[in-house]
Amino acid sequence: MRKRILPLFLLLLSPLTLWAWGADGHRAVGKIAEQHLSRHARQEVQRLLGTETLTMVSTWPDEIRFYPEFKETAPWHYVNTPSGLTHDQYVQQLNAQTLPNAYNILEAKLKELKDPAKTQAEKVAALKFVVHIVGDVHQPLHAGHAEDKGGNDIKVQYRGKETNLHSLWDSGLIDYQGLTYTEMATQYDQRLHKRDVKALQKSAPEQWLWESYQACERLYKETPTGSDLNYTYYPQHAELMRQRIVEAGIRLAGVLNETFK
Repeated sequence: MRKRILPLFLLLLSPLTLWAWGADGHRAVGKIAEQHLSRHARQEVQRLLGTETLTMVSTWPDEIRFYPEFKETAPWHYVNTPSGLTHDQYVQQLNAQTLPNAYNILEAKLKELKDPAKTQAEKVAALKFVVHIVGDVHQPLHAGHAEDKGGNDIKVQYRGKETNLHSLWDSGLIDYQGLTYTEMATQYDQRLHKRDVKALQKSAPEQWLWESYQACERLYKETPTGSDLNYTYYPQHAELMRQRIVEAGIRLAGVLNETFK
């Protein structure tokens, strides 16, 4: 019994900075994806997950990472690169990295979903990681710098309370708006035309990460450590937050539609 208490205890103590988009953000991504699945992809997802849904399994990789047997998955949630890269340089960096990260693990898990040699359990785990990682790579600070732990070491004040840049983007802005994940998915998903959905689903993970990297570079420049952020920060950045979440959901549906085609 004591072996299970320790990881749960650590889970309670761990900061929200470890949860990209927070639970509500990830679930909003999953909910949006469910609304854009093809009929066949929906059937395949249901066959793998049973009574579970993309919405509810979206947080599973964060929930398990505190257990010793899943310790190796910690780097699977982000990609760190230097600042000042051009698009071509950034893509080169993505392809040159050999250690596990969100980019190469996402590619590996998508291949596992299509591999007939994989067991049902392996495919279920792969699907859960795909759902989560697609959400992760759309959070700008998950394309940050290693030296500041993706903004975790950039300490700021937000509306009079101490936090850090990564935590602010993981959950601070989402919490501020006061919406449930279902409300988020409904409101965000109404903004895009069908042609925009198709365009988003044609893009590749390199593009998703490049967009996050560009946004992250801007956030770094405008929010140095020690910044005192007031009530104006949310309205100035809410559209970027909403955009990245809805894009993650639509693109997640796109890769699943293609994978199960």
